[in-house]
Amino acid sequence: MSVTATRLAFATSAELPSIQPDDAGLARRLEQRGITPVSCVWNDPAVDWASFDAVLIRTIWDYYKHHADFIAWLDRLDRLGVATFNDSRVLRWNSDKRYLLELAAHAVATIPTRLAAAGELPQVLASMPGQQVVIKPSISGGAWHTLRGRVGDAAFADEVARLPCGIDFLVQPFVPEIVSAGEWSLLYFGGEFSHAVIKRPAAGDYRVQSEYGGSVEAVRPDVATLAAAAAALAAVDTRNHGELAYARVDGVVSAGRFLFMELELIEPFLFLAGQAHAAERLAQHLAQRLNLPPAAAQRH
Repeated sequence: MSVTATRLAFATSAELPSIQPDDAGLARRLEQRGITPVSCVWNDPAVDWASFDAVLIRTIWDYYKHHADFIAWLDRLDRLGVATFNDSRVLRWNSDKRYLLELAAHAVATIPTRLAAAGELPQVLASMPGQQVVIKPSISGGAWHTLRGRVGDAAFADEVARLPCGIDFLVQPFVPEIVSAGEWSLLYFGGEFSHAVIKRPAAGDYRVQSEYGGSVEAVRPDVATLAAAAAALAAVDTRNHGELAYARVDGVVSAGRFLFMELELIEPFLFLAGQAHAAERLAQHLAQRLNLPPAAAQRH
């Protein structure tokens, strides 16, 4: 593979078609290694994916609204022999949050989760009287069609009744520490811990996403939190989906224990701004995965 010809597609979305500021440092470090990053909208039929050495999944933050098309796109990349980061097998698996039930079966400490079709939600909720719960689609992102409320509250029941039919939902007890202490995100590149942040919701909200006013603070996790995140990643390893170029483990510390919430292996925000070492580590790992000669991989 020619170093100067190495082209890496940054898969993006129509809403965010360019390489975003948080990924800009990563793009620069890839260029220093002879890798040309090219922003490509994932579902643009005009993109010639076969012209790339690999595809790095980045801001395809609408894939869950077009899930069948997303799976078909991965199938097409596989047929073309174009590698993806992460591997297409883990992307398919991670695209449906019912993986939480599988990880719980591997003794990963998770927030208790029940899976229900839309029509089954009243029955599932009836078994949780008076509880504060969160309901979200099993295939979703960005708090899409996500509800929080108390079982038995009439207004909440009306909201549940208006949820779309034909999709599956996860039902979980609401963990108050998400509001009082925040939600952890631990970042891993090439299987190695890189850095961590705590995301906190705005006053009066429970959603930590920035579009809802959430804030982010860089933090250093303790040994117990790192061990819990490592246990979640170890459970993924048992599926033999290949080495993870990047992973984000999201969770909350409740009653002194880290509870796993989500494993972001598709298009996580990586919180690279202000983390030069993290962008460097990921760029180095991607260069190695692209089999670049050592001289190119070490160029600065």
